[in-house]
Amino acid sequence: MKIYEYHDFPNPRRVRIFLAEKGITGIDFEQIDVPEGEHRNDNYLAKNPYAGVPILEFDDGTCLSETVAISRYFEERYPGPKLMGETPEEKALIEMWQRRVESSIFEAVATYYHQGTEGFGDLEPYQYKDWGRKNRDLAIAGMRKLDKHLEGRAFIAGDKFSIADITALCAVDYAAFVDIAVPDDLTHLKRWYDAVSSRPSAAA
Repeated sequence: MKIYEYHDFPNPRRVRIFLAEKGITGIDFEQIDVPEGEHRNDNYLAKNPYAGVPILEFDDGTCLSETVAISRYFEERYPGPKLMGETPEEKALIEMWQRRVESSIFEAVATYYHQGTEGFGDLEPYQYKDWGRKNRDLAIAGMRKLDKHLEGRAFIAGDKFSIADITALCAVDYAAFVDIAVPDDLTHLKRWYDAVSSRPSAAA
């Protein structure tokens, strides 16, 4: 198996943290230079016509894209801690919070970066600046909702670290990268962030 990624991007990092938490090693990684447009050449598009990273390529050449789908494969295929839940209730709760965090913070930050800043420069053929700047506000609003939820909780979905925490950790770091800081009054979010970012997997 091989994973195609661009190391500095948040979605590949989500997969690497997932692998680290489950103790999965021995996966080959190949870097795709996204800022230089390598993800848009014919060879890469043959593997993923949607042009995103990461991609998991199996030994027979079959390719799987999308961060959560790749994580699901490793969750089902390998032993180790269940990061996507064990019971039907846990699985549903984790999926709900993973998606909430992904849509309200992670995707809002991404939209701000690609639409409200210079983004990838010449690789961004169309930008809607007003919508991009609005998503900066939406990302902070998502942080506020998550802060309220985290009051009295160590983790986002239940009493164990999960893929929801991975997505949120990468979302907060992505926000910091594009100069969207966690507001000082969000003390529950800051306490949670300090705890999860100190896990060894966060450095994956």
